[in-house]
Amino acid sequence: MKTPLLIPISLIAGISSLIAHNESDSQMLTGDERFEPIGIRNVRLTDEFWLPIIETVQHKTISYALEKCEEEGRMENFLIAGGKMEGSTRGAMPFDDTDLYKIIEGASSSLISAPNPELEVKLDQIIDIIAVGQEEDGYITTWRTIDGMHPPAPWVNSGKRWHHLAASHELYNAGHLFEAAAQHYAATGKTNMLSIATGYADLLVKTFGEGKLETVPGHQIVETGLIKLYRITGKTEYLELAKYFLDNRGNSDGRELFGAYSQDHLPVVDQNEVVGHAVRAVYMYAGMTDIAELYQDEAYFHAVKALWDNMVTKKLYITGGIGALHDGESFGENYELPNLTAYAETCAAIGSVIWNHRLSQITGNVEYFDILERTLYNGTISGLALNGTDFFYPNCLESDGEYGFNRGHKTRAEWFDCSCCPTNVIRFVPTIPGLIYEQKDHTVVVNLYASNKAEIEVDGDPLTVSQNTNYPWGGDIRLSLNTVSEKPIELKLRIPGWTRGDVVPGDLYQYLDEQTEAFSVTLNGKILNLKAHNGYVSINRVWKADDEVRLHLPMTVRKVKTHEAVEANSGKISLERGPIVYCFESFDNNSSIADIQLSPTSEFETVQTEELGGVTKLMGTDIGGHPVTAIPYYAWANRGVSKMQVWVPLAE
Repeated sequence: MKTPLLIPISLIAGISSLIAHNESDSQMLTGDERFEPIGIRNVRLTDEFWLPIIETVQHKTISYALEKCEEEGRMENFLIAGGKMEGSTRGAMPFDDTDLYKIIEGASSSLISAPNPELEVKLDQIIDIIAVGQEEDGYITTWRTIDGMHPPAPWVNSGKRWHHLAASHELYNAGHLFEAAAQHYAATGKTNMLSIATGYADLLVKTFGEGKLETVPGHQIVETGLIKLYRITGKTEYLELAKYFLDNRGNSDGRELFGAYSQDHLPVVDQNEVVGHAVRAVYMYAGMTDIAELYQDEAYFHAVKALWDNMVTKKLYITGGIGALHDGESFGENYELPNLTAYAETCAAIGSVIWNHRLSQITGNVEYFDILERTLYNGTISGLALNGTDFFYPNCLESDGEYGFNRGHKTRAEWFDCSCCPTNVIRFVPTIPGLIYEQKDHTVVVNLYASNKAEIEVDGDPLTVSQNTNYPWGGDIRLSLNTVSEKPIELKLRIPGWTRGDVVPGDLYQYLDEQTEAFSVTLNGKILNLKAHNGYVSINRVWKADDEVRLHLPMTVRKVKTHEAVEANSGKISLERGPIVYCFESFDNNSSIADIQLSPTSEFETVQTEELGGVTKLMGTDIGGHPVTAIPYYAWANRGVSKMQVWVPLAE
């Protein structure tokens, strides 16, 4: 096995010197070139867009999900497995254990930004329950411990451990356990969850590998979980096992391949088209990106670049959603992007954000953050209702009010028998402040715009970066840097792809109209003559306490068309403004939304409302002179069953 290049942990998480604009030109960077993300512990969010969403998860969704877990026996399963209760397995899925793991992970992230002693005690109580279900050798999957001959789902074969990894989710369960343990340790410094995780990880090391059980997970995520444990413990065996699991996908020696559905049809370094179950895929690609970085493995790096390029140029919804088909929750063929039957699972969007963040960290390519932002504001938060207790599993781009697209529901649902998406939202949303900034040496990078105050250390000196903005409804951002340092500090500001004229990299989507206004940057009221270099502008100076930078990003309403190969969108356009994709919902339109037609010259005005959490609506007229209103896509289906369209016909 190739010996890993052990890069200092403080640098592993960082990104690069922002060198490439085109994906094909991306280079993998070495440790001293990377920037380090500023974690959520150092970013105090005050933003009127993101803070309410995060607080909704903290104050409502976490407790709601825990109540659902108690109702459906998630805790009981661990107690039954450990002999503290009598009974049979409760629940419908072999991965029900992960609901608790993901809640613990999200709640741990919440503890970092919003300390809550009561919540911390609750987590310790749940962790104690989880520990009861762990077998003496470290194994932990409750349904198999309770009664492996009678799995909770009919599509899982019965039998002993590791008997049916294609569907048993034993290693998927392990991955979420490891990820939760890593975040709980980061939040609290406690090892109660970490010891459960390392106990199981040690068993996996003894069980899998060359000369042992030579197979791979059916559902990926154990790879990134093992890597997180490696970063905490320094145990290279965890890293090596993660690489083994990836190296041996597509290897049929001594076993039957799981196939393209599980990305087990070819060696990972030979894969160049995103196929199969979309969540499995992006979790695997994130793991591949980690391995590319840690081993400086060019074959892995070229593979993830090729896979990303295929996804973004041929298989990406305008919302950033991925996975076109309900059948197998999977990617379709190139350019197969149906709207009414779109799947675009919430978990897949979250996985895409995680993967794109990883790619940005090892390349600094601005395009990865462009996709991250698009997905974040549209296809990710669409999965959570404004009330914090209703959810989308799939995220369609059209609804007729009749088709039960949301796992049988015509609108949002309170919960699912397969509750991976609600708990994944909990896992992810509290981490959003950690996506905003990155820093290395004397350079600070701003990748996302939201009101906040960040505490950073630059060359040993404290630095406070403050942002004030009403983004995404407005494009004006005010920034200040407060430091005692008399050394120059470079401030890099990301100019989003939608400002630079790119809907997404490639030609899958294009703007129908031209951008008539350019971005601008002022320093203390003076306009700076700056051009975006690789998607960023830079100001390098010795900062004074009263210095203020103002970035203006023009937020005009843009019309978007799709590549002609996407049959579902032929002759249609969609609307977006800034990072927000819009849709037409029947609640806001008197005439049938199916009759709405727009022309290339249709104009819309923006109206800031208090509705739907305070969104900006777009109001205009269609070609028949009828008034029409569009709302942000993420906010639809918060008022009951409705009809909705993202793409509407274009009348020439």
